[in-house]
Amino acid sequence: MTLPSQDVLSIEEAQREFTAGVAYLNTATYGLPPRAAHEAMLAAERDRAAGLMAPPALDEAVTHSREAFARLLGVPAGRVACGPQVSYFVGLVAASLPAGSTVLVADGDFTSLLWPFAARAELTVRSVPLERIADAVDGGTDLVAVSAVQSADGRIAPMDDLIAAARAHGARILLDATQAAGWLPLPADRVDWLVCGGYKWLLGPRGTCFLTGTAEALDALPAAGAGWYAGADIWDSVYGLPLRLAPDARRLDLSPAWQCWAGHAPALELLGRVGVPAVHDHDVRLARRFSAALGLPPGDSAIVPVDVPDGTAEVLRAGGVIASVRAGRLRCAFHLTTTEADVDKAAGLLAPLVSRG
Repeated sequence: MTLPSQDVLSIEEAQREFTAGVAYLNTATYGLPPRAAHEAMLAAERDRAAGLMAPPALDEAVTHSREAFARLLGVPAGRVACGPQVSYFVGLVAASLPAGSTVLVADGDFTSLLWPFAARAELTVRSVPLERIADAVDGGTDLVAVSAVQSADGRIAPMDDLIAAARAHGARILLDATQAAGWLPLPADRVDWLVCGGYKWLLGPRGTCFLTGTAEALDALPAAGAGWYAGADIWDSVYGLPLRLAPDARRLDLSPAWQCWAGHAPALELLGRVGVPAVHDHDVRLARRFSAALGLPPGDSAIVPVDVPDGTAEVLRAGGVIASVRAGRLRCAFHLTTTEADVDKAAGLLAPLVSRG
């Protein structure tokens, strides 16, 4: 059962919807599902096993997810496409660029954002340090493609400066919000395209992804993966010609893994009830509490990288704390599901290891 979307939830009330028995600092790898989302996905799979799954009814979960994502980011639902993975949508942007275009990216960004451009030999991909990316935009830049928050270490892109630089030089912007949407307020109405995998900070199962953007930028994308689910009338688009695509961003949809969307809609509703500003304040406050306990400087991100000896992640797991290693450092992520007790437990286990690291 989904939660009533009109009721506002406090952080403490929302945390009662999660059931993990560990101190979970790994949302940057995958998010935890609230109970209603977990049960909805299991119910869809039970219906499949019983021969009772009704695909048209599960289409409602896709619609609800699209609408809930649009509300979170402050964009019209008609400008949101749904698919399975970031690289599919990035590939559409790459395919839309004329040969000879120059794409500016950040050093060490996530490959699902980089490789669709690098795979087109007729494009020039120029990589610079994240801190210099706004200054690196020039008259030869056609597109800037960057993550709002870096996966490896949680650094936040200089989005205001980048938008100003891109506009000054006539360049478009593709923002990957996979490590940002759900906790960080985003300028979704000021970038050309925004793509977001749903299985991290949006607390969905793996297999959901969103693309939004301006009407003009979305219209520039080829419907290269168009199938029946991109049709104007989905269930009247399963056979034959002529082409009859949806008139809005749905023309870029891919056929959904229904169970994944059944499990995502309630999670997005819960996030919406708490609100991104409240989640942001909670996440950053806990990240700073963690940093202070380890003698690290305070930051503005919900992700904190820590230099530790090899094997630290395994030591933490044995102690009931879950984090991951990325780019040679322990990556600790703090989200709606994290409590002060989780932070203090993790910091207590890490303190002696960090001092030796």
